Amino acid sequence: MKILAPAKLNLALNITGRRADGYHLLDSLFVFCGLADELTFDSAEDLTLSISGPHAGAIADDPDNLVLRAARLLQETTGIRHGARISLVKHIPVAA
Repeated sequence: MKILAPAKLNLALNITGRRADGYHLLDSLFVFCGLADELTFDSAEDLTLSISGPHAGAIADDPDNLVLRAARLLQETTGIRHGARISLVKHIPVAA
């Protein structure tokens, strides 16, 4: 399976409070733009991540990577323990 994760451009972003868990409450207005990262998922025994693309150097493929954290959370939530070989092609600059 291959999906695109498009970049978004914030037109307005206001912090309106803080939740009990410490995260901020936000009001935002944004639009998606043509730039997107590409994620590809293939069936595998374990969870693995490979990162390539023009902005790959700015991301670590360590166990705390957001993509791997999301995949582990999906496993925990669904009870499915089968893995995936995940490929991220990073076109969007980190923290952009």
